[in-house]
Amino acid sequence: MDAPALHSRFLSDALPRIQQDARVTGVAITGSIAGGHPDIFSDVDLIVVIDDEAFDSVMKERLTLIGSWTALVAGFTGEHVGEPRLIITLVGPPLLHVDFKFVRASDFAERVEEPDILWDRDGGLADSLAEHPPTTPSPDLQWIEDRFWIWVHYGATKLGRGELFEVIGFLGYLREVVLGPLAARRVGATPRGVRHLESIAPDEARDLQATLCGYDRHDAGQALLASIELYRRWLDDDPGAAIERRRHAEKLAIQYLHDVIDQAR
Repeated sequence: MDAPALHSRFLSDALPRIQQDARVTGVAITGSIAGGHPDIFSDVDLIVVIDDEAFDSVMKERLTLIGSWTALVAGFTGEHVGEPRLIITLVGPPLLHVDFKFVRASDFAERVEEPDILWDRDGGLADSLAEHPPTTPSPDLQWIEDRFWIWVHYGATKLGRGELFEVIGFLGYLREVVLGPLAARRVGATPRGVRHLESIAPDEARDLQATLCGYDRHDAGQALLASIELYRRWLDDDPGAAIERRRHAEKLAIQYLHDVIDQAR
């Protein structure tokens, strides 16, 4: 496993300390380090596997435990990303972002990417991975289509009202939830919002530049139109997109946006 010097030093220091807790059955790593393409800006994404019977007690003392494993600067739980088992931390100095995800041993094999096992107390982690293949996430295209044109109308109302900060934030939401995952799907990559698009889908990343705007009403309107154009084109180009298109909503929402743009001139 290749990792930058700071990341390697953290792992060398922390791993033996984690191993001293008998409730921990193993430690694995995911993310760019496991994928073989880390750089000095990479996070360390650790999975700390806990014996099922001890899991609840460990969850109550996670920050204290992390502080005994490394020089903890700050940390908080990951409910905002839908993962309450996660503790997001800064350790150091020098500062390093480390995510500690605590999972039950019986849940370890439930994954969307392959981890590298750093330490396996009794071999159970490796056996579990071998028995259960990962599930590859894919954007739910029907879920997106059912919502997209309502979202477009919402963005248009903010543009019409002149709430440009809202429009700028809305465009970011569309890139994160809709266009980024569609771009990743086009190149057969795992969808992760807009993360790594510049490297995994460079052509699509260039297209997405048209969805950016500054604090300007005209530019914001053009960015909304560009978002719609990309969504329609990428969906039309996808032979696996067997969904029910909401054509009536599409027509009305686009016309509404054009009307708002025309009124703002």
